[in-house]
Amino acid sequence: MSFVHTALLDQLDGAVPHVEQKVNFVVVAKSPIETVAAFARDRGWRYLRLLSATDNTFKRDYHGEDADGSQMPNLSVFHRESKGEIRHTWSSELLYAPTEPGQDPRQVGTLEPLWNLFDLTPEGRPQKWDEQMQYPCCPS
Repeated sequence: MSFVHTALLDQLDGAVPHVEQKVNFVVVAKSPIETVAAFARDRGWRYLRLLSATDNTFKRDYHGEDADGSQMPNLSVFHRESKGEIRHTWSSELLYAPTEPGQDPRQVGTLEPLWNLFDLTPEGRPQKWDEQMQYPCCPS
């Protein structure tokens, strides 16, 4: 199973206990829940609430899956109104926006502390750097 933005979820796992009094934070994956749960255990995630969209169209409906079924990263925000209605209020749609020459798409990067730390350095974000499932410094 391949997760895009695994580092983001590593970081958010630690944040969930601090925000759960105000928000419900959920990770939705297209894989069966057993596969997602096993992956979460391997990563050491303790707080993320995990859901499977294997048997529904949630990922497609909210632009987390393209027409051929390829999975794409997306962050969506929903709000429960006072009358109980749930409204979609925001999505990280920069994935679909054109980028300037030499600029990497930054779709959920504004939320990711890893990229924010790179932004503080004189060199900025690495031009050619891909997230890995493991790093030499940090065994999973």
